[in-house]
Amino acid sequence: MNKKQIDLLMQLRLDGRQTLTQISKKIHMPVSTIFDRVKTNKNDIVQKYTCLLDFSKIGFNCRAQMVFRIKKDHRAEMQEFLLKHPNVNSAYKINNGYDFLVETIFRGMKEVDEFLEKIDERFKVQEKNVYYIIDDLAREAFMTDPIHAELIGIE
Repeated sequence: MNKKQIDLLMQLRLDGRQTLTQISKKIHMPVSTIFDRVKTNKNDIVQKYTCLLDFSKIGFNCRAQMVFRIKKDHRAEMQEFLLKHPNVNSAYKINNGYDFLVETIFRGMKEVDEFLEKIDERFKVQEKNVYYIIDDLAREAFMTDPIHAELIGIE
């Protein structure tokens, strides 16, 4: 990747709703080139176009990160459960003593408790920890600053 490609990615990470003209002015790249690069998405670098929501404004005031260690014979079933559950925002397979890291979004604590009870009933949970998110300090911030170009070796 070259500097212009990194600049384009940074602009998309900063604000994916910018017009191509706005991006063009900021990174000094023709609009047609930007359009072609976004349209072709070489190497599938951009995996998904999405927006970040303030879930509290639509009534979902309780966000929690959870880690689970599950007995080996129940991991596949737990993974399937997590991938289909409507309150799971993100799910990851992890290491260092746990099997899954899950970001969840609920209306309130009662729903969190019901979710955890269901997991305890259905799966052989060896260990779990729940961390309630109080406030976002940084969210989706990587590749939004010129210093990041230096990190990947482009200046």
